[in-house]
Parts: sequence; C-alpha cells; structure tokens
Amino acid sequence: MRIKDEKYMFLFQTMAYAVIVVSFVVCLFPFLMIISASLTQNESIIRSGYHFIPQVFSIEGYRTVFRFPEQVLKAYGVTLFVTIVGTVTGLFLMTMAGYVLQRKDFKYRNHFSFYIYFTTLFGGGLVPWYILLANYLKLTDTYLVLILPGLMSPFLIILMRSFIKSAIPEELIESAKIDGANDFKIYYSVVLPLSMPGIATVGLFLALHYWNGWLLSSLFINDPNKYELQYYLYNVINTMRFVAQMGAGTGVVMTGEMPTESTKMAMAIVVTGPILFLYPFVQRYFVKGLTIGAVKG
Repeated sequence: MRIKDEKYMFLFQTMAYAVIVVSFVVCLFPFLMIISASLTQNESIIRSGYHFIPQVFSIEGYRTVFRFPEQVLKAYGVTLFVTIVGTVTGLFLMTMAGYVLQRKDFKYRNHFSFYIYFTTLFGGGLVPWYILLANYLKLTDTYLVLILPGLMSPFLIILMRSFIKSAIPEELIESAKIDGANDFKIYYSVVLPLSMPGIATVGLFLALHYWNGWLLSSLFINDPNKYELQYYLYNVINTMRFVAQMGAGTGVVMTGEMPTESTKMAMAIVVTGPILFLYPFVQRYFVKGLTIGAVKG
C-alpha cells in the first residue's frame, strides 16, 4: 500500500512539475519575442514578421527611443518620483486604514468599511472627477495630480484589512495595550513588522499602478517636462505614426526612417525593465500576502 502511495505521489509531482515548466515556457516565449523584435531591423519585421532570433540585427528601435536622452531621463525621473512617493505614502495611509478597520473596539468600523466598499460598485464618473481635480483643487500641471488619485484604493484597503485581521492575533494587541503602548506604538512596533507580506503585496500593486500610469498625464499635464514615462513614449510612437502617414500621403517612403515596429518593442523593454528587476525582491512576500489576505477574513 505504501509503495502504491509513493507511486501516486511521484506521478503527481511529475505532472505538477511538467505543468509548471510548460507554464514557464508559455510565459517566457512572448517576452523573448519582444526582446528579439526590439533588436531586429524594422524592415525585417515588416517583411518576414516576428522571430525568436533576430533575422537582421539592429538597435534602431532603441536609438529612436533615446534620440532625445534628456527628455527620456526627465520622464524616467518623473515616473520614479511619482512611483516612490505615491507607493510610500499610499502604504502608510492604507496600512493605517486597514489596522483601524479591523479593530473590534472601533465603533463605526462596519460603517466605514461599507462606504469604502460602496465606491467599488458606484462612482461619480470621469467628468465630475476631472472637474474636481482641475477646477476645484487646481491640480493641473502639478505632481500632486499624478499622486493623489491613486493613494487610496478600496480593493487594497480591504486586502490590507483582511491580512492584518488574519495575521495579527487580537490577544497580541491587547497585551501591548496592557504593557502601556498607545495606538501609534502598537501600529509601529507590532502591526508593521508582522504585516510585511501584506505590505509587500499592496506595495507591488501600488508601484505597478504608478509606474504604468499615463491617463493622468494625458488629462492634466500640459508641460512636457512633467510627462510620465508611459505617456512620453506614447507621444513618441504617435508622432512617428503621424510622420509616416504624412510621408505616405505625399508619396515619400518613410519606413526606413521611422522604425515603428522595432521601436514599440524597445519601448516595452524600457518600460517593463525596472519592474522585472523589482519583482524578485518582493516575490516571496507577494505570494504569501496575497494568499492569506484573500483566503481569510
């Protein structure tokens, strides 16, 4: 019987590893295709399509992206600033909100939880939101307009509350109170150290949100020096398309001068590179935090 169980266990592990390997390969192929296309001559992509190995090696896509390096670096700086400040500030606010909402001695916690959850079902719409930020709060052409709208996410607050509730026993907080710790001392010395998996999970979501942001720049930013990286590259590719269309309308062939396809892939590498380097450092916290916060509470 034991030998039979071991055989089934070996078979299950083999199938599980096979599924993982296949999933890894399926996820890896598109990324390799993007890297290859970014290093392929634009005419080769148009003529023979995408390949895993560059048919005609070229870095013209990266040259186009970094044709004006000062502007790219400025856009990178804006995105880094917005991502760091927004993530740190958002984590501080949402961890505090999650801690307060899971406290049983907070009388109105259910009311506030309902108000937060209600915003996930109904919203005021794009026009009132734009009027509020632009006309009433006067945030046009400021860095605040790139940070404030994403600071408090209802989903992430609920996730943080659920994680704190499941990971930190109520008895631990009560014992800290008996030892004379106030709420801020409990939050700083007890809640934050034990909530690192949840904080890493929420922090990664926030960082991805800010890093991939482009809508706020398109709506509220008129100064090109304050464009986020995503929106700056979006403008670059739109300009290239416009020039190519103008050339086609006048009968001038612009394909060699406007490497649109290889530039798109180069932009994808430039944009996703920093996040790919960040993810391995928070991956062990991310899986644990997301699992505990979603299953319990």
